[in-house]
Amino acid sequence: MIIVSSCLAGLKVRYNATDSLDTHIQLLVEAKKAVTVCPELLGGFSTPREPAEIIGGNGDDVLSGSARVIEWSGRDVTEMYIQGAYQALRTAQKLGALLIVLKENSPSCGSAMIYNGEFANVKQAGYGVTTALLRREGYTVISEHELSVYAAQPEYSALFAER
Repeated sequence: MIIVSSCLAGLKVRYNATDSLDTHIQLLVEAKKAVTVCPELLGGFSTPREPAEIIGGNGDDVLSGSARVIEWSGRDVTEMYIQGAYQALRTAQKLGALLIVLKENSPSCGSAMIYNGEFANVKQAGYGVTTALLRREGYTVISEHELSVYAAQPEYSALFAER
């Protein structure tokens, strides 16, 4: 089973009530090869919501307590991001996920890039809270940009094969 960010499947759950539809991911969900999760909603947020960024590090730093997730207005929402990450982990465990595809740049889901914490639309190398937790637990977490690379790898090809 593949777990994917809900916004990538076309659900309007992003902070600004939009999606980030990826038609390949939408097809995987429709074929019942993938299940959607939104760590922010699992953590108790609603849609729309204020944008948030990690201040002082990356997802691992948030989990270890040395960085925080802060909304644009200054509200600390770290605990909600951590709660959502643990809910996503429980979903992965329950479903026996073999691959997890999460939305790049997100403070929850980014797997290679996140915003730099200055709310200036500047990205930096790093990863979100959910990605950090899932990787700590041994899961392979990739972005939507890497999906075709993984689909071509023999160890993942069965996840993408036609029925």
